[in-house]
Amino acid sequence: MAKKKANVVYKCSNCGFTQPRWLGRCPECGEWNTLEEHIEDAGASSLPYGRIPASSERITPIPLSSVDPMECERISTGNTEFDRVLGGGATKRSAILIGGEPGIGKSTLLLQTASSVQSGGRVLYISGEESASQIRARADRLKINLENIDILCTLRLDDIDNALNSLNPMCVIVDSIQTVYSAEAGIVPGTVNQLKFCSNELISWVKERDSVLFLSAHVTKDGVIAGPKSLEHMVDTVISFERNSDDVRFLRAQKNRFGSVDELGIFSMTEAGLLPVEDPSAMFITQREGKLPAGIAIVPVFEGSRVFMVEIQALTVPAKASIARVFSEKIESARVSRVAAVLEKKSGLKLSEYDLYVNVAGGVRLNESAIDLALAAALYSARTDLPCPESTALAGEISLAGEIRPVSRLKQRVKTAQSLGFNRVLAPERSAETVFVSDIKSLIKELFAK
Repeated sequence: MAKKKANVVYKCSNCGFTQPRWLGRCPECGEWNTLEEHIEDAGASSLPYGRIPASSERITPIPLSSVDPMECERISTGNTEFDRVLGGGATKRSAILIGGEPGIGKSTLLLQTASSVQSGGRVLYISGEESASQIRARADRLKINLENIDILCTLRLDDIDNALNSLNPMCVIVDSIQTVYSAEAGIVPGTVNQLKFCSNELISWVKERDSVLFLSAHVTKDGVIAGPKSLEHMVDTVISFERNSDDVRFLRAQKNRFGSVDELGIFSMTEAGLLPVEDPSAMFITQREGKLPAGIAIVPVFEGSRVFMVEIQALTVPAKASIARVFSEKIESARVSRVAAVLEKKSGLKLSEYDLYVNVAGGVRLNESAIDLALAAALYSARTDLPCPESTALAGEISLAGEIRPVSRLKQRVKTAQSLGFNRVLAPERSAETVFVSDIKSLIKELFAK
């Protein structure tokens, strides 16, 4: 029997509805300009993407108790900070998605990983945005070891499949996934169908072998991975690449099936590429020669398994409009407003008529509740123009009743603070190493009574 020719249909990128001709509006979901050209095999089954099962063998369930609980084997990337964020290294048969704004250093990090990854096999670096000569020039500039690295510059998924099957690499790097396309999913790269189809093909190949897949992805102007978010549920690990105003880069896991999402990797962008920061514990504290100015408070925060001493900066100015505003990027504005409201209620200090500006030295984002105490101290200090005492750190959560609640792993926070010269730590716990504070009033008394 002769094989039927492929048909061109138009598929809605929003709901998946297909029809034989293009329309401006999808008849199923009503969205405009979502019908995209899609090549469909007329003889294919109704499975997703027109795929036919490779085997007719029937899959049956097995008892979970009979499954071998073999620990997942990991591959070191050769970078201590990258390994820390991944949970101890890249897990074999896993897919890792790295997202970040243009120019932040994704390609540099992946090229350094290709050079230093301890996989024991070949590394295939697939580039859809740069030529082989551009990548070689960057590798020479960074003095990267080029052994065991194969380069493939293409946009076509078929070329990538052929290279994977012929080389059988232990590590596969795709930079970036938005540039890869397949004729089976349409003719325009970067669409949602293309992203899902091409990623599914690459992830399926890796899952069947002891390989690791790294995918770099573009982000939208809001800072989230473009797609929209169509790849995050398909991969095993989602990594966010961020930067502050300096040459410091932050690597944080938003999803990790094989480790914690609380670890923070800190890099410095230099002429030699991305280098791990040697002493991250003290990098978020401003080095001053004089006295501590008003509006500054220090807090020990946990990022994964490490403690960092972080400087919170606050500024209060009379509101120019009838409504006071909160300007805070690194700490949630809702948290700043809540702490300011409790501080005003319990201390009688007017803050509702002032614009509040809050910043974090070093550009790191703070999310944990242990920063409430330092945030309240910084706001009170800025409003009254009274500086906090020297060598004092604060850690505690503030309730709506003005009480200060305990925080987790306080002993480790106190130990790190003392090792960096902070001899007084205010916290809601009675011990020889801490100064006990129970509520907002006791906090103000301990800090500003003199």
